[in-house]
Amino acid sequence: MQKRLPSLSPSSYGIGWSANKRIAIVALVITALLATAATVAWLSGNGNDRQGRDHAAAAPASSPSSSEAAPKPAAGSGSVPKPPQIAEPVAYAKAVAQMLWSYDTRVTSRDQQLAGMHAWMTKETTYADWASVLGQVPDPVLWSRMADQDQHATGTVTEGHYPGAFKQALAEDPSAITKAYIYVVTVNGKQQIAWKKGGGGAEERAVTLAVQCRPNHDCALAAIAPSVTQ
Repeated sequence: MQKRLPSLSPSSYGIGWSANKRIAIVALVITALLATAATVAWLSGNGNDRQGRDHAAAAPASSPSSSEAAPKPAAGSGSVPKPPQIAEPVAYAKAVAQMLWSYDTRVTSRDQQLAGMHAWMTKETTYADWASVLGQVPDPVLWSRMADQDQHATGTVTEGHYPGAFKQALAEDPSAITKAYIYVVTVNGKQQIAWKKGGGGAEERAVTLAVQCRPNHDCALAAIAPSVTQ
């Protein structure tokens, strides 16, 4: 039986939010919105239990460096879709999740995958945590192994919503969000994976995202949370 290779999915290759970006995002946005004990526990909590439930495949021996830069646009984006022009946080987060859960190593190089994903990021460097997104992509050696097996996947979204703690904090202080306009959204769905010789399978997926949606502007991805909160 052909051995299945690890899939590209949130929390599968996560290296967490980079220290500097975590400080910026948490201090300027999340802490202001989610200033409760439960929220602090969520932000600093261990996501290993969720990772174990959400991903049955083995993690790679090494992860991409958090300092790795995004490829230049000239690399192309392969099968990665362009970011949609959406100004509503939940709708945009659902589109992001579908993008994250879909890939095709048959027609897309790792650099193209990264370039395509980077196009979804906010251009405001204060809030853009590229390391948290980079952590979703296998290292070059593993990507090559996946390509050898023609591994590809399609993501489908079942629903997206604001986590309860975020809604509570926003209700208590609606003006807090007007500094960065970053919304916390959790998306649930499924990932269908396939590879050579008819191999394949499906797994449930969940991811918590920080998306920036300033008034009169399209939304953009700010970060991927290190663990999922419902």
